[in-house]
Amino acid sequence: MDLTLETKPPLPPFSRESATQKVRMAEDAWNSRDPARVAMVYTEDTQWRNRAEFPVGRDQVKLFLERKWAKELDYRLIKELWAHDGNRIAVRFAYEWHDDSGQWFRSYGNENWEFNEQGFMMRRFASINDTPLKESDRKMHWALGRRPDDHRGLTSLGL
Repeated sequence: MDLTLETKPPLPPFSRESATQKVRMAEDAWNSRDPARVAMVYTEDTQWRNRAEFPVGRDQVKLFLERKWAKELDYRLIKELWAHDGNRIAVRFAYEWHDDSGQWFRSYGNENWEFNEQGFMMRRFASINDTPLKESDRKMHWALGRRPDDHRGLTSLGL
């Protein structure tokens, strides 16, 4: 399949509505915890910065995500649009997960995304901080997978 002929709507330039839609689509994909599915929204030569890792290309992104979700168990993510302009979107996010010892964490971060004309992400730069969390302080409670439409977002959760 020639991906140069395929598109990933919504396409740039982004309006507030289409940028918000793109953010929710990304959140849904990441909440699937399916590395192959998530990797397909990026260009073949995508460039990332994620903490201290710098994956390049879909294959490296897929491997990165496999390692990530093997460590970050019961992962639940919420993303929120921060800003958009042309083919770029800025996002803030938080996610909750636990390690294999049962210690919960909340990870907070910001992402800067840049898309090609076909709507595939060419660049993803993420800055992320983790904080230990008591299980009783968790705010992201839904069955694994897509966040339900009626579950509160970051702003309404005070995050």
